[in-house]
Amino acid sequence: MCAAALKEYCGSIFWNASYLERPDPDLPVCVEQTVLVWIPLGFLWLLAPWHLVPLFRRPKVNTKHLSKLYICKQLVASLLFLTAIAHLGVTLGEDFGPNSDQSSKNAGVYYANPVLFSVTWILVLLCHEGLRREGAIDSASIFLFWLLLVVCDIFPFQTLLREALRLGEVRDVPRFSLFYISFGLELISLVLSTVADIPPEAKDFIKKNPEAGAAFLSRITFNWLNSMVLKGYKQPLVQEDMWDLNESDSTAFINERFQHFMKPELDAARVRFQNKMKKKSAKTRDSAQEDPQQNGLSSGLGKGVSQDVLMMEEMGKKEDEKKKKKKDKKKEEENYPNSWLIATLYKTFKWILIESAFFKLVQDVLTFVSPQLLKLMVSFTQDKSRYAWEGYLYAVLLMVVALLQSLTLQQYFQRCFVLGMRVRTALMAAVYNKALVVSNDTRKESTVGETVNLMSADAQRFNDVTNFIHLLWSCPLQIIISIVFLWLELGPSVLAGLGVMVLMVPINGFLATKARKLQVENMKFKDERMKIMNELLNGVKILKLYAWEPSFQKQVEDIRGEELKVMKKFAYLTAVSTFIFSSAPALVSLATFAVFVSVSKDNVLTAEKAFTSISLFNILRFPLAMLPMLIASIVQTAVSKKRLEKFLAGEDIDSDIVRQDPSFNTAVSVCDSSFAWEKDAKPLLKDVNLDIEPGRLVAVVGAVGSGKSSLMSALLGEMHSTKGFINIRGSLAFVPQQAWIQNATLKDNILFGSPHEEERFKKVIQACALAPDLELLPGGDLTEIGEKGINLSGGQKQRVSLARATYSQADIYLLDDPLSAVDSHVGKHLFEKVIGPSGILKNKTRILVTHGISFLPFVDEIVVLENGVISEVGSYENLRASGGAFSKFLDTYATEQNNQRNSETGEGQDAEDFELIPGGDDAQPDGALEDTVSLTLKRENSIRRSQRNGSVRLRRNTSVKKSANADEPKKGQKLIEKETMETGQVKLAVFLQYLRAMGWGYSAMIFLIYFIQNAAFIGQNLWLSDWTSDSVQYYNMTYPSWKRDTRVGVFGALGVAQGLLVFLGTLLLANASVDASRILHSKLLNNILRVPMVFFDTTPIGRVVNRFAKDIFTIDEAIPNSVRSWLLCFLGVLGTLFVICLATPFFAIVIIPLAVIYFFVQRIYVATSRQLRRLDSVSRSPIYSHFGETVSGLSVIRAYKHQERFLKHNEVTIDENLKSVYPWIVSNRWLAIRLEFVGNLVVFFSALFAVISRDSIDSGLVGLSISYALNVTQTLNWLVRMTSELETNIVAVERVSEYTELENEADWVTDTRPPQQWPEAGRVKFENYKVRYRPELDLVLHGITCDIDSTEKIGIVGRTGAGKSSLTNCLFRIIEAAEGCIRIDDVDISKIGLHDLRNRLTIIPQDPVLFSGSLRMNLDPFDKFSDEEIWRALELSHLKSYVSGLQEGLQHEVAEGGENLSVGQRQLLCLARALLRKSRILILDEATAAVDLETDNLIQNTIRKEFSDCTVLTIAHRLHSIMDSSRVMVLDAGKVVEFDSPSNLLEKEGHFYAMAKDAGITLESNTNL
Repeated sequence: MCAAALKEYCGSIFWNASYLERPDPDLPVCVEQTVLVWIPLGFLWLLAPWHLVPLFRRPKVNTKHLSKLYICKQLVASLLFLTAIAHLGVTLGEDFGPNSDQSSKNAGVYYANPVLFSVTWILVLLCHEGLRREGAIDSASIFLFWLLLVVCDIFPFQTLLREALRLGEVRDVPRFSLFYISFGLELISLVLSTVADIPPEAKDFIKKNPEAGAAFLSRITFNWLNSMVLKGYKQPLVQEDMWDLNESDSTAFINERFQHFMKPELDAARVRFQNKMKKKSAKTRDSAQEDPQQNGLSSGLGKGVSQDVLMMEEMGKKEDEKKKKKKDKKKEEENYPNSWLIATLYKTFKWILIESAFFKLVQDVLTFVSPQLLKLMVSFTQDKSRYAWEGYLYAVLLMVVALLQSLTLQQYFQRCFVLGMRVRTALMAAVYNKALVVSNDTRKESTVGETVNLMSADAQRFNDVTNFIHLLWSCPLQIIISIVFLWLELGPSVLAGLGVMVLMVPINGFLATKARKLQVENMKFKDERMKIMNELLNGVKILKLYAWEPSFQKQVEDIRGEELKVMKKFAYLTAVSTFIFSSAPALVSLATFAVFVSVSKDNVLTAEKAFTSISLFNILRFPLAMLPMLIASIVQTAVSKKRLEKFLAGEDIDSDIVRQDPSFNTAVSVCDSSFAWEKDAKPLLKDVNLDIEPGRLVAVVGAVGSGKSSLMSALLGEMHSTKGFINIRGSLAFVPQQAWIQNATLKDNILFGSPHEEERFKKVIQACALAPDLELLPGGDLTEIGEKGINLSGGQKQRVSLARATYSQADIYLLDDPLSAVDSHVGKHLFEKVIGPSGILKNKTRILVTHGISFLPFVDEIVVLENGVISEVGSYENLRASGGAFSKFLDTYATEQNNQRNSETGEGQDAEDFELIPGGDDAQPDGALEDTVSLTLKRENSIRRSQRNGSVRLRRNTSVKKSANADEPKKGQKLIEKETMETGQVKLAVFLQYLRAMGWGYSAMIFLIYFIQNAAFIGQNLWLSDWTSDSVQYYNMTYPSWKRDTRVGVFGALGVAQGLLVFLGTLLLANASVDASRILHSKLLNNILRVPMVFFDTTPIGRVVNRFAKDIFTIDEAIPNSVRSWLLCFLGVLGTLFVICLATPFFAIVIIPLAVIYFFVQRIYVATSRQLRRLDSVSRSPIYSHFGETVSGLSVIRAYKHQERFLKHNEVTIDENLKSVYPWIVSNRWLAIRLEFVGNLVVFFSALFAVISRDSIDSGLVGLSISYALNVTQTLNWLVRMTSELETNIVAVERVSEYTELENEADWVTDTRPPQQWPEAGRVKFENYKVRYRPELDLVLHGITCDIDSTEKIGIVGRTGAGKSSLTNCLFRIIEAAEGCIRIDDVDISKIGLHDLRNRLTIIPQDPVLFSGSLRMNLDPFDKFSDEEIWRALELSHLKSYVSGLQEGLQHEVAEGGENLSVGQRQLLCLARALLRKSRILILDEATAAVDLETDNLIQNTIRKEFSDCTVLTIAHRLHSIMDSSRVMVLDAGKVVEFDSPSNLLEKEGHFYAMAKDAGITLESNTNL
């Protein structure tokens, strides 16, 4: 019926099968005129309305500008319109013209088509105009329309041509020429529609973000990234090369959307939560009434109950408690509004989710088309009678399907990864926003670290899961479809193969849990090793001085040994699971085929069946492997979801506590208020009433813990108000007790977001006493300040904090004890210039919390706090007179001040400067009578302090003088050199180095085994293709069972052999890589312990630790995996190419160009991708550090009302990071599209050559080569990934080897060994000794010459930097001589080994360093001494009573750094070390601040007694301790200026006399001593 109507409409037959059943097929003209015209036109007409809408709206962009491209497009469309009219004219002319033949009219189609086309061309004209008004760059739908049209017109194109060639003439010249003209125009249109039409005003924007200006073709192939990729290939990319983000990827946009959806969701959740709580409270009320009886029982136990019963009771109680805890835990989990986060995320990102799901679905369907095409292809090669064009059609179809699959897959991945990135961004921004408004209750629940973790770890988890979220439905779908198709191929025998696959899952699960256990154990050893390494590197100087390196090296090596054992176990487990995973496909196909052929005699394995099922099994592998991983990561994300929900649903700070009512006439008024830190806690501040007039200076005083800081917090609105209210008129500035400093320049810290005014800035700097500091800082006010103000002293931080407040020009200043952290004279200056009645802030309202009595007379009003209650308010005089709490308070401190004044005569400080709570060491119980000891202690302190201050002052002056000529920094002045970051390609040498560490034999064996395994794999498949040819051979015959058994047997044997070979290879690789790890680590450790001290002075410890932690970790775990995967991939690709060449030798010709393309793409990509990764990690840390900073400075930010500015800054920081994340995501897609294109060409050519040479080729081989080719795309992709991963990881080897090649210090033991008893006398002789720390620096000691006799006691004194410590360093050869030598008992120390020297000298170092381990190990790491000797040493060093009182005695564990011993005890332990070694020369580097006098006296006495027959050199910081030495050496600027007995030196009145006078020692006092 339909065909008849069409026949009439066309005037020719519509369809006849005979058209196709010939070697040169063609489509009937009628089909070409109807169906092939309607498809493209229908497509356009469906989509046109979208493009026509803008014509009826106001244009978005300026419409005056017409681009050249637009004019060309419209011109071509108009020409096409004219051809359509001409077509119509021809038809009309033929039918109604003067010479028309009336009998035969033209068929309807000749009228309809021109009309259809002319309407379409008018539509196209309108669409172009609509697009221009919309400001669109190009249109996907119009491009697709032109593409469809051209493809459909190819058929009539060749029909007309072939007809003309057959007839030798053109029958219908006008239509013939019109068709070819319009075809040409259509082609031109197609080309034009691929070009982007960029309006001039968007040009600049597109320079910064090329994606916005990318046309449709460029978007689907990611061509717009080319410029960045090439730039990255030529030179390493930097942050400035990154492009701007799309509006929809920017943090601000995402955050706004997310918050918009979060609000209603969260509110709903809160309502749900409250209802639940109401129900719960009703329940608990009911249950509470039944409880009372139970409590009576337990207390009723009589005294006569036997122990056992009691024990039982206890156990029972514990059990109950456990149960209760579990219950509590459950309760705790639920006590916040939950299950709203996922809904919010879904609503925010719903469209991108739906789009990506659509692409995934299309891709999944296409995946199953290839095996079906493969099946058709194989049956085509089997049947030689079929026409060749069928084969070509299948080859082209395979190519087209593969291309479509690639495009959809990449679009899906792009969408998913961008979605993941956006989810992460949304969560990070939400957490940050929340942190700014969170109430103190919620803030107390989690530490700063935990909150930062929410932002880093938890958001990242969501990112990782969303990348693959669609696999949740896609994996089961793929599994179901594969099984259906397999069932159609092989029937029920599929179940055998499936059974094997399902069995694999629990086995893998078991192996995974086992592996996790080992991993945990491994982490334990790693932590332990890192702890020792950390200590070793921190105390490396002590190790060198004591020559203890071997002992510690052994400790680390032992732990490393344990760690490697676990690693080996882990590697063996991996080998087993690899064995299972790699032999899975072989086993599955074996099971299926074996069952299939043995079920019945009729089942013969044909080529189509075998290869179709093999490619289906390959498809199945991926979802089966992915599902368990996905589920595991979803479980992890569930935990993150809970944490995020709990934090984001926490309470916000109550903004109504503090009112801002301008009608009040006071600056601050607190009306009858009580405040608590938490909602239901007891109020800390009770019934506070306080009115402060504008412009007054009010001091708040009170004892420690009376609630002064809480009052400040209350005024800031940080506390819960239980009653009453606060009103504040005007803006606030706040200086917290602990200064909060941002990681920014000093200037930014002071400006804090205010505009910069030079005058005002200078004034503030002067007033806050920051001017001298600015001169010292390297960059002046532009000096970058580290995190938490790490490069400023406490006082400087406090002054910066005060300067920030002063600069902000607020109305009300809350100053929380800003003067306690600074020295007293600075405090005085700050009070005068800033805070006090004549300071900068004299007209502002100031509330000052203070401890300094001296300031109180100058304030307008004093508020006295006692236990959270305001006890008195008034002026200084009134309060003094009233005799209340305040005057008591003053008296207490005054008595103390008098005492102090007596003790401080040497200092001559004003009484005023004393603080209420004396800072630092000398905090005293209030006004207790002071005994002589504490007086002396104080005196010591003050001397010490004056010395310290003196030295600081000295340094300041000198440095200011220096700065004039310090402009050209010398090499080496910068202490810490920048770490080198490797860029560019990794050298081949590094790979060779790793292979050498693995051992050449091992390396060769591994390669060989993997190679044989690959050969077995190919062999198995060749056997299969041979097996399939049986079906042709035994056509319609019974299949002999012996044949069947050999087929199955050999196939199975080859499969198992593969598995075993992989197993063997992995085992060998495991052994080899463990060896490599061992060698590289011990080389590194060995060398680091032999590196001179200078290295540790100039290298941050973190860098060295990093080599031992991260780089060794990479060598241990990442590199072996990378190497294995890379090898397998590489051999897999080679194998595939080999098989295809085997089947179709022509293919070899194509390999070379394809390989070249592949190589270039890969090289270019790796360079860019690596750099983008680096940029990502570099730009990620500022996000977290800025967040951590914000959380710790919340009260300050809120006080200044700067939340908005910080939100903006956070958005900028996250955007900076996204700028490198986004191109990285796209670069992966860029690579994948290009590689898949290469892979698709491989498929196409292997199919094409199979068709060309089908007469000479076996159908089994065709199936084999094409199914291989279908797999090659994935393998190629992996190969690139693996190569770049291997390159990234192998850098670790490079970094480790960099540290194994560092310059070493002298040998530990040399050929010239000193005599056994050396040094017997202990004479030390310096001969013109000169030394410098590093070759490029100046001399530290300028030619020292002196003799020190046996058993002399020498004191060495000098100001800071005179070279006292350098002297000891020289004796131990920590630094080597530049000139001259030191002789000990006439042996030149530079000639003997370091350990020989260091073992014969003893030092008691300045800071007592202890290592974690037993006490015994700290005293005697080599176990040289007996227990008796150790106990004797302990007794002499006054530690015996303490140690014998410990439970473990000598085995008592010392914590890291000796934390669990007091400083005095640590110092005594160092003395015990010296007593044990008892060498003839003792160097005593006197401890400065660490030791109290008592310990000091103990040490001095012991040394006098025990070391009376030794030479003792004491480096003194306090002159008291060396007044009894036989001679004193005074050093100044690296020269010996005086060397004589103390009394002579005092008489001489030189350097020593001046120092003694400073310390309050004169000749008389010396004789008293």
